[in-house]
Amino acid sequence: MGFFIGLQLFEYANELIHLNGWQTPGRRKCNMSLQINIDNGGTLTDICINQEGVVKKTKVLTTPYDLSKCFFEGLQKASEVIYNEKNVARLLEEVDLIRYSTTQGTNAICERKGPRLGLIIDAASRDLPVRLAEQDPEVFEALVADRVVFLDAGVVKGVEADVEIVKAINQLTAAGANRLVVSFGGADFVDLENRFKRVVLRKYPRHLLGAVPVLYGSDLIMDRDEARRTWTALINSFLHPATEAFLFNAENRLRAFRTKNPLLIFRNDGDASRVAKTVAIKTYSSGPRGGMEGMKSFAKLYGMKDVVAIDVGGTTTDIGQCMDGKVRETRRGHVEGISVSFPLSEIMSAGAGGSSIFKVVNNRIAIGPESVGAVPGPAAFGRGGKEATITDASLLCGIFDPASYFGGGMALDLDRAATAVMVNIAQPLGVELDEALLQMEHAYEDKIAVELHRFTKISEDTTLLAFGGAGPLNACGVAEKAGIDTVAVPQLAAVFSAYGIGSCDISQRYSVSLDACSDETLAEALAGLKVKASRDMFAEGVAEGDYQIHARLVAENADGEEIAAQLDASPTVPASFAKARNVELELTAVKPLREEVGKAATFTEGAAAVADGVRNVLTRSQGRIDVPVYKVAQMKAGDHAAGPAIIEEDYFTCRVLDGWSFVISDAGDILLKRKS
Repeated sequence: MGFFIGLQLFEYANELIHLNGWQTPGRRKCNMSLQINIDNGGTLTDICINQEGVVKKTKVLTTPYDLSKCFFEGLQKASEVIYNEKNVARLLEEVDLIRYSTTQGTNAICERKGPRLGLIIDAASRDLPVRLAEQDPEVFEALVADRVVFLDAGVVKGVEADVEIVKAINQLTAAGANRLVVSFGGADFVDLENRFKRVVLRKYPRHLLGAVPVLYGSDLIMDRDEARRTWTALINSFLHPATEAFLFNAENRLRAFRTKNPLLIFRNDGDASRVAKTVAIKTYSSGPRGGMEGMKSFAKLYGMKDVVAIDVGGTTTDIGQCMDGKVRETRRGHVEGISVSFPLSEIMSAGAGGSSIFKVVNNRIAIGPESVGAVPGPAAFGRGGKEATITDASLLCGIFDPASYFGGGMALDLDRAATAVMVNIAQPLGVELDEALLQMEHAYEDKIAVELHRFTKISEDTTLLAFGGAGPLNACGVAEKAGIDTVAVPQLAAVFSAYGIGSCDISQRYSVSLDACSDETLAEALAGLKVKASRDMFAEGVAEGDYQIHARLVAENADGEEIAAQLDASPTVPASFAKARNVELELTAVKPLREEVGKAATFTEGAAAVADGVRNVLTRSQGRIDVPVYKVAQMKAGDHAAGPAIIEEDYFTCRVLDGWSFVISDAGDILLKRKS
C-alpha cells in the first residue's frame, strides 16, 4: 500500500472518462428516465428506483465483509423489480444515474471501528492533544490514544530532517499505528508539511510494499484553526480505508459492465460527486443527510413548518429538524460533537437501532452503541446472533409476522429470539419474558426521546417524521415520551434516505485563505479556484458553461462574529471586510439536477380502513390481545382507523398505540394523531 498524499480518494478521473467509455463533458443529463438510488446502512441496504417518475423500492441485507456484494445484490434486485428477471447488464446499460449514500462512516465512528492512527504535530503545540481530547475523550482514545510524536519546526527545516522524520514514523508504527496524520501549526504549516512530505517520498517511495499511508492536514483543508484542521484529518484518515476499498471495488465491477455513467457519491453537504472526487469525511452521515433532504421535500409537500425526524436503521437513530423548509447546517460541522473544517448538516446519531445490542448493566437495560449488524444480525434472523435486540423483542411481542417480515423474504426464528431475550435481559433482571419485552420497549423509546429533546426544539406544533426500516415501529411510543402529538410516516419510509438523495445536484466545493484582503488577491485566488473547478467538473462529465459558479467571502469581524458576502460577476472586497480576520474565499461549482415541483398533498378522513386480519400482540395495558392489521398497499386516500393496531408494509411495520388514530393522505403517506 502506498502513501496517501492527496485529498481525493485517488486522482484518475480523466483516464476513467477516456479509457472506460463513460460520458464525455456535455452529455450529463438532467431529466433522468431511470435512476437508481442506493443507501447502504449497517444492517440493510435500501434501493429506490425512479423510472419515468414512478418510484419503486427493494432492499437487501448489508454484507459488511464486502460492501460491493450487497451493492450488486441491490442492483440485481432492482433489475428484477424493473424487468421481472435478474438482468444487471441490461440495467447498467439503460440506467441514467446511480447515486450512492452510506451510513458506514457514521457507524464506524459510533462503534469506534477503524484503523489505529498515529499523529505527528508541531512541538510548539504540546497542548494540542489535550485540546483535541477535550472535544471527545472517547473518540480521541479510540483513534489516537498515546500514539503522538512532537517534531520541532526547526528540525523539519534542518539538515537532520531525514533522520528525525524516519524516527518519528518508526516510533508510531512500532506503537501500532497503521495510518499516520501530519498536522503542523503556525502560519507556515503548509510549508512544514510539504517539507515533511518530500522526505517521506524519498525515504518511503510509493512503489514499496507495506508502507503506512500518511495524510497531511493541508492536503485536505486550508483551515487556519489547528485543532479543527487536525480533527478533520484524523477523522478522514480513520474513515478512508474502508470507504476506499468498497467504492473502488464497486466502481471496478461497474466498469466491467461498461456503465455509461460513473457512480455518484451522495455527500453530507447535500450534493453528489464521483468517487475520485470525494473525500472520505464527506461520506460521514451522507445516508442520514439523504433522509434530511427527503424530510425537506415532505415538509414542503404538506406545508409543515416544524418537523423533527427519526431515521432508525440497524445501528443508529439519526435525528434532525426542518424549520420553515430548512435543515440546520453549519459551515464548520460536527462529528460526534467534534468541530471539523467542512460544512455539515446538523444531524445527531444515537447508538440505538433495530440491531443495537440490549444488555443489563447495574440492573438497568442499556442499549448500544454496539450492533449485531446484518451479520450475524438479530437472533431472530437465525444467522448465529445471540444478543437481544429490539427486533427480537418486537417479534416476541407479536408485532412482526414471521411469514410476512421483509416482504416475506426472510423467515424469523421465535425460539432463537426468545432465548436471546431470556438469557440477556429477563434472567439478569429477574423477570418473566413478557415483562422483559415491555421493559426493552420502554428503554428503547426513552433513549430516543431523550436524544430528541437534547438535539431538537420541540413545541406543540412539532410533527415527528419517522422513517428508516425501524423508524415507524416505535414512533408512537417515542412521540408520547417526547411530548409530541403528531407523527407522520412516509409511504416510502423504508427507503426514505435513498429516496431523498434523488434530489441532489452534482457539485465541487473549494475554499482558500486570503493572506491579504485586497481586490487583486481576491481576483488571483478566484481565478485559481475556477481553474480547479473547470478541471474537476470536466472529470464529472460536465463541460464548462454547463455548470454554475457561486462564490462568497467569509470572515470574522472585530467581535469574532462570522460575516459573509456573496460575490458577483465583478468581484471586489466589500468595505465591511476591511478589518476582518481569517478571510476565506469559498467557491462552489454546481451542475443543477434538482427539479422544483409545486405539488401539495393533504390528510383528510374518508372511509374507515378495512383490516386485513388480526394479530395477537403484547400490549402495555391489556396484556396479549388481538389487534387489527392494516396493509398499506390495500388502503386508499382518506382511509382511517384507531389503535391499538398495526400498519404493515413490505419493509416497515408501524405500531399504532391505544389512544392514537391514523389517516392516509392523497399521496399515500400516513399521519398519526394522539387523542387530546
